[in-house]
Parts: sequence; C-alpha cells; structure tokens
Amino acid sequence: MVSTVTATGRNFPAWPKYALRITFGTIWLIDAVLKWLPGFRSGYMGMISGAGQGQPGWLKPFFSFWTNLQSPHPGFYAYLVAVLETLVALALLFGFARKVSYITCAVFSLVIWGVAEGFGGPYASGATDIGTSIIYALVFMCLLTLAAYTGPDTYSIDHYLEKKISWWWKIAEVGRRPVQQQPVPVTPVPVTPVPVIPVLTVPVAVAPVPVIPVLTVPVVPVAATANGATRPTAEPAGRR
Repeated sequence: MVSTVTATGRNFPAWPKYALRITFGTIWLIDAVLKWLPGFRSGYMGMISGAGQGQPGWLKPFFSFWTNLQSPHPGFYAYLVAVLETLVALALLFGFARKVSYITCAVFSLVIWGVAEGFGGPYASGATDIGTSIIYALVFMCLLTLAAYTGPDTYSIDHYLEKKISWWWKIAEVGRRPVQQQPVPVTPVPVTPVPVIPVLTVPVAVAPVPVIPVLTVPVVPVAATANGATRPTAEPAGRR
C-alpha cells in the first residue's frame, strides 16, 4: 500500500484508514439491516421510553421531550432511523463526502447514545457499560483525524468527484486542498560541445627514388648481299 508524506515530513501508511473505514462501514450495514426488520419497529417506542427509566430527575425533561415527539408516529421515526443508518453505512463503505459524513455521523451517534441508550445509564448498581454509540462517535473522530494526517483517500468516491467538481474537496478533505498531479515538463538536457583537439601533423620526408640509368645499345641495320648473305652497311667507328 502506498504511504502518504504529510507537510510535516512524516510518512504515514494509508492502509489503516482504509481498513478502519470499510470495517466500520460493514458494522453499520449490519446494524442497518437489523433496523429494517419488523421487530425493531414494533419495539421502537418501548426502547425510547425505557431509556428514561431510572434516570436522575434533572434528565427527566430531556427524555420526556423525545418520547412526546415520537410517540404520535413511531413507525415514521423507526423507518427514519433505518434509512439514516443505511446512509451512514454506504457513506463509509464508498467514501462519500468523508469530512462532512464523519462529523454528521459522530453527532448522530451521540443522539442515539443519549436518546435510545439513555447516555449508557442509569449509572446505578448493576450498570456494566456506558453504551456503544459513544464508542461509535469516537471511531468517527478517529477517521476524521486519519483523514487529516494521511490526505486524500484513493479508494473512495471522493477521489473521483474531486477531479470533476472543483469545490468537492471542501466537504471531502480535512484542512487542505489535495495537490493535483501535474505533468512534469521535460527539460532538454544541454549538450556540452566536445572540444576539437587539433591533430599535430608531422611532415614525413619522402626519400627520392634513385634513377637507374638504362644502357641502350644502338641497333645497326644489316644490308643483304647478292647471294643472300648479310653484311653491315657501315663499319664501327675506329676500324678501317
């Protein structure tokens, strides 16, 4: 998996945020499927009214408000919760509007924790935990922090929407606009001319070819006699 280098110079691996986001989205998807079952709708108002049982007196108005608000149309609010949880699961799995989704889902988790889970209380003898939705809100804040440190999420819908919509990064990224990859111009490499090294020419003395005199012998013509013999036409010089 490719690592991301932040402005601080630190190198953060990108795979933890992918693993956390997809795993958490799967958990929300299972919750959403359970909310679409008939059993959730039939017991919805009992869960809301039961969250206020045993709570301190100063919290009674808070729980009475939510009970009175939803009691006239419990089926509508049950379907609304199922739709919202489905949207949360899809936003996590596909990485849609991550910054806005993480903040909104954290607030939604706190509402569930306060209204449906009664803030994890009442904190009396026998209480075992503080509820699960507060942990969900904490996980959303962790995802938001990872998004701030590791930058854009390559495996998400936001990655493609940011290429099409110039302002989408404002609701998808945390704190800064992602740097768009620009083609790097190719700079021609200057060619250093090779210096011409003068070649020193040494004159070569050519020895003259000796002229060999050729001895020429003069040819004396021979005249023919009457009986077919030949005799020289002239005597050599110096003989008489």
